[in-house]
Amino acid sequence: MPIIVKNKDTLIFDDFVFKCCVGLGGFTKDKIEGDKKTPKGEFKLGNLYFRNDRNNRPETSLKTIVLKKNMGWCDDVNSKKYYNKLINIKSKVRHEKLFRRDFKYDYLIHIKYNCKKNKLGKGSAIFIHLTKNYNPTAGCIALSKKDFLILTKIIKRNTTIKIL
Repeated sequence: MPIIVKNKDTLIFDDFVFKCCVGLGGFTKDKIEGDKKTPKGEFKLGNLYFRNDRNNRPETSLKTIVLKKNMGWCDDVNSKKYYNKLINIKSKVRHEKLFRRDFKYDYLIHIKYNCKKNKLGKGSAIFIHLTKNYNPTAGCIALSKKDFLILTKIIKRNTTIKIL
C-alpha cells in the first residue's frame, strides 16, 4: 500500500489522513532542478535521517541514519559523479546542507526520485521533512513533526509514495 499525496495539502496512508504541503509550483511530470515543483509519480522511500542532538531515534522499520554536520545532498547540475546523492559537504560541489539550524530536517525521509540512472538537472534532494506552518516547499513534501512520527511508525521498508 503506497503513501498517497492526493493534492497540495493532503497525504494519505492506510486510514490516516495528514495535512501536508508541497512545492510552491505544485506538481509536475517534468521536474527541473530549482523549479520549486514536486515530482509526480510513484517512488520508493530511502533512509530516514534524524538529528540525535535534538530528537530520539524514531520508531520505524526504515533504516535510520544520524545526521552529522558534514552531511549534504548534492544539487549541483554540473556534477555527474555526485548529483542527487548524499555527500560530505567538504566536496567542492553545490549542495543542500542537511544539518540545519532550523528544524525542517530534524527528521527527513529521502524519496527515491531521479536516483536510478539519474539525469543531471531533473531534480534532486526530494524529501519528506518537517514543517510548522505548511508554507510551500522547494519541491519536497512536509508534515508536522507529530504526523511525521506517526507516519514513520506505520510505514514499512517497502512502502512507496505515489504523488498524484
